[in-house]
Amino acid sequence: MIELLPGLPDPIVGLLASGQVTAQDYESVVIPAIESKLQAHGAIRVLYQVGPAFSGFTAGAMWDDAKLGLTHLKAWEKIAVVTDSDWMRGAIGIFRFAIPCPLKVFSNEQFAEAVEWITA
Repeated sequence: MIELLPGLPDPIVGLLASGQVTAQDYESVVIPAIESKLQAHGAIRVLYQVGPAFSGFTAGAMWDDAKLGLTHLKAWEKIAVVTDSDWMRGAIGIFRFAIPCPLKVFSNEQFAEAVEWITA
């Protein structure tokens, strides 16, 4: 499941992933939020928190994430990923070269620092 994180200033989209994240989550929450902010601002920042209850992505969710990133390749100003998952940190390290904006990974304990970084 993905829900929007409230209280972040424009043009930041805040997302909280918990449980299993599906393509339906991307289609009903993530994509509309991103598209709305892009229409209003042209470029956006994303704070993506993977909470402790996160159990994984479906193949459809991973495909929607990749499509979204590639469709708007130059739309990202900054991305902050908040996770305690070692495999996610590893995957981000491997694919970092393909992300054309500043990206920083934080632990869940560093959530406040992630918010500070993404809003600066």
